Amino acid sequence: MKQRIVIALGGNALGKNLPEQMAAVKKTAKAIVDLIQEGDEVVIAHGNGPQVGMIQNAMAELVRSDPDRYIPCPLSVCVAMSQGYIGYDLQNAIREEMLDRGIDLGVATVLTQVEVDPDDPAFQHPTKPIGSFLTKEEADQLVRERDYEVIEDAGRGYRRVVASPMPVSIIEIGTIRSLVETDHIVVACGGGGIPVFRTEGHHLKGAAAVIDKDFAAECLAEQLDADRLLILTAVEKVAIHFGKEDQKDLSEMSCEEAEQYLADGEFAPGSMQPKIEAAVRFARSGRGRKALITLLERAAEGIAGKTGTVIYDRE
Repeated sequence: MKQRIVIALGGNALGKNLPEQMAAVKKTAKAIVDLIQEGDEVVIAHGNGPQVGMIQNAMAELVRSDPDRYIPCPLSVCVAMSQGYIGYDLQNAIREEMLDRGIDLGVATVLTQVEVDPDDPAFQHPTKPIGSFLTKEEADQLVRERDYEVIEDAGRGYRRVVASPMPVSIIEIGTIRSLVETDHIVVACGGGGIPVFRTEGHHLKGAAAVIDKDFAAECLAEQLDADRLLILTAVEKVAIHFGKEDQKDLSEMSCEEAEQYLADGEFAPGSMQPKIEAAVRFARSGRGRKALITLLERAAEGIAGKTGTVIYDRE
């Protein structure tokens, strides 16, 4: 039976620089087209950590080289740039892989804005480091001139930190839905989406923030009425007691079990924890919805019920 699947791609699926990305997306495309070949509708969200960092550093260097000519590039614009060039590589790799298998479907990247709440508590406590390392003098100058928040990072220097708010809604959801319903494979919510606030009238204002790509993919899956949220990462199954002698791989978890493991501190913040939280949120969002966490290369087997960790709601 055809399913609508939203995929959240981990950083290992994209590489850390341009040459790595071009090689990585070929492998990633094979795993995605395995699902498409089964007849499933597929929408892909992805991270952008290394890529947006590269763009930010390049833009910052440009400003340093000639501050009278160039102005700082807002983080929201850097995210948009990363969405464009990651999507360019991904959609071309997916299209090529489909045509090699005799599948003739459209592929499109949608530059996606994601609404966030200006009153989200995350804005009061920025925690997400971005950009290059700075000296104390450079950090103080950014605080003074641009009102940035900075932290000292493990003795390696100072870095800017921004908020990581929860997504509220996908601005381009109607466009994405129309493309899916006309047999297109869609790349959307790159890097968690471009975070925006709604202001007076119909204006959308970019926010200096970073949205977790797993939560953005979950929000997208809810609003698309997807059947499955597929979170692809570097492990085949979720494990408790990870890295210890009594490590236990899990084939399934109810939402209640997952929440207990979260409360027990079983999953690392910034790594497996947001994936589990996003999976629980999606499984609870509608009857019959399930999330699956597994290895990129095992995506089709996971959807077929042969591997991975399924998160479901008992109710």
